[in-house]
Amino acid sequence: MPTTTGSDRVDFRGPRFTAWVTTAVIVATLLTSAFSSTAAAVILGLQAVVFAIGAVGGPRRHPFGRVFAAFVAPRLGPVTEKEPVAPLKFAQLVGLAFAAVGAAGFATGLITLGLVFTTFALLAAFLNAAFGICLGCQLYPLIARFRKTPNPA
Repeated sequence: MPTTTGSDRVDFRGPRFTAWVTTAVIVATLLTSAFSSTAAAVILGLQAVVFAIGAVGGPRRHPFGRVFAAFVAPRLGPVTEKEPVAPLKFAQLVGLAFAAVGAAGFATGLITLGLVFTTFALLAAFLNAAFGICLGCQLYPLIARFRKTPNPA
């Protein structure tokens, strides 16, 4: 198992904060979808962009992670636990997939598709926010096994 350094680990409270903000955005999307599928597509599309930034740049570049680091973390006690970045980036990729399909559903008039995938995203975000269960992080070790690893010489 590879070792991780301090630079590839983050305060566990940051992703939980991010999940709470994401949960609120997704609830707003679902409420908006009752009145306008176009507006729901825009909100969820913006959340998809946020997920993409997190998937590529990791928690330190994630917009909600930056808010946490700048305004929330300084008001909390010292970091007591850190978690690895790679599973968090994968979780953001999963969120991106859910949000992209949901936004496409709302944008094209396939409202049921939009609702189903938005609900998947909501479930994943809420489980992380409320209970610390990151579904993408749980899937990450399974997916990581399929990555090609170089053979030792």
